[in-house]
Amino acid sequence: MALNTRVSLLAVLTSVGGLVLTVACSSDSAGPSPLPSCGAHGTQLTLAVGAYSSIDPASDSGCITFAANTGADSAEYLVLPWSTGGTPKTSVPFMLQSATPLPSIAMSQAFTPPVASNRGAKAIAFDHFLRELGSSRRYPLAGRSAPVAAAALPRSPSGPPTVGNARTFKVCANVSCRPPLTNVGAVARAVGAHIAIYIDTLAPAPGLSTTDLDSLKNVFDSRLYPLDTTTFGHVSDIDSNSVVIVLMSNQVNKLVTAAQCTSSGYIAGFFFPGDLAPGFSTTFNDGEIFYSIVADSAGTLSCAHKNSQVNDVTPVTFTHEFQHMINFVEHVIVKGANRSEEGWLDEGLSKYAEELAGRSYLAQADTGMFSKYAIGSIYDGYQYLLAPGSTPLLIPADTGTLAMVGASWLFTRYIVDQFGAALPGKLVQTSLTGASNVAAQTGQPFGQTISNWALANWVSDLPGFAAPSELQYTTWHFRRTFSSLHSQDAQDFPLIYPLVPTLSAGAAVNLTGTLKSGSGAYLRAVQPAGGAAFTLHFSGSGTTVVSPAVIPRLVVLRIR
Repeated sequence: MALNTRVSLLAVLTSVGGLVLTVACSSDSAGPSPLPSCGAHGTQLTLAVGAYSSIDPASDSGCITFAANTGADSAEYLVLPWSTGGTPKTSVPFMLQSATPLPSIAMSQAFTPPVASNRGAKAIAFDHFLRELGSSRRYPLAGRSAPVAAAALPRSPSGPPTVGNARTFKVCANVSCRPPLTNVGAVARAVGAHIAIYIDTLAPAPGLSTTDLDSLKNVFDSRLYPLDTTTFGHVSDIDSNSVVIVLMSNQVNKLVTAAQCTSSGYIAGFFFPGDLAPGFSTTFNDGEIFYSIVADSAGTLSCAHKNSQVNDVTPVTFTHEFQHMINFVEHVIVKGANRSEEGWLDEGLSKYAEELAGRSYLAQADTGMFSKYAIGSIYDGYQYLLAPGSTPLLIPADTGTLAMVGASWLFTRYIVDQFGAALPGKLVQTSLTGASNVAAQTGQPFGQTISNWALANWVSDLPGFAAPSELQYTTWHFRRTFSSLHSQDAQDFPLIYPLVPTLSAGAAVNLTGTLKSGSGAYLRAVQPAGGAAFTLHFSGSGTTVVSPAVIPRLVVLRIR
């Protein structure tokens, strides 16, 4: 992760900040489109401060009339054209216009995203590819393995391995895991009660020391393994060796070139579902394995990875990928589901696992370790809030960005805050997936949950506003957090608060954009003191309805 090393979440926990932000806008030269008559189907909306409503445009021709403001102060509404569901990779155009709109407003970022916004692009794409394999069950045939440079080593017998045990593994030779797979000889160098660390026999010297490996074994064994299994569920033992294997292999380093590593990040580690999939596992390694990079200070395999970097990154990657493993086991092996969890929710739970591991250090007042585990989720969440209108929550299987990962984490963090720490286990230990899973475990419609989450992203800790309890994050005060990070590292966190709704007079709204599955746009509509009623029309193109493919809703909350 290419974040400034000066960033410390100690400051995040102790500092307070909040400034008014602006966003650059530009106007089209074309005039407004004529609106159809709302007729008698419009919704008449009267909201008290703090009240909110989610309106289906199919029920009222997309016409919402806001009551006249009889107060001595201006009124302000948060208005969200939003997708409350649909399927990944679905997007539809929308327009939100007042009865007398101005020329169309197109939002643009007022800054250039930092180089760090490319962090981990290769890893994200590979991770989503692997989640899709688990869901689609379209595993590549292993074919004939590529020759191993050293003599083939025997597989270990059933039972716990011992230090010095040697065996051969089949490892993806490329990011599409197409055959032939590569044979990797490895030797167990550290073995604990739950974890056995194997090192590639061809790993560059000198590699991790015995002290390094014992330290990794201990954090896996005594902290991360019990934390993930307690929170999410059981892991299988189909190879009857009583441990999860951590295979540190040259082949993981070589999944990206040195040039790709510099431009779009590297793959620190992964879980391959084919190793456990019923009917497929014997084609692969037939066991519980987490694959990791090896230390390579000289960069002989790809870009350089110093011992210190591997020691820092591997535990965070392990707890993330271990959740994926547990999730797959619970859905596919324990519950016998035909497919694993949908990628967007699976990813959100793994990012939650990273944060949870970091929080486990706060009991020891170790904010430095908390930062190492939690900063990735915070950064990704920041990327989502910078551009929610262009970022789906329901991540397409064939792509992925930091912002999409951030949306998954923010949504997961929100529902855990709202429905309790037992929720992640309920979401994992089921055969249900995606929106249906969330609805079943929370006990409320997915559309309601996603609408409330969308509102919470703006009002949870909004100064001067008492947000209803169901519209709050309880474990983070994001305005304080992001303000602190901005003061420490303005390159990676360029705005004090990344979410900047378009600001408009209620009678002059003219916003256009695209609704992507599970996300939408933010608008603050202001009505002057004594202002007359005004009507907004939520449509697809000004003359057509918003497509139901993304389950559109106009979500409105009165702030003032």
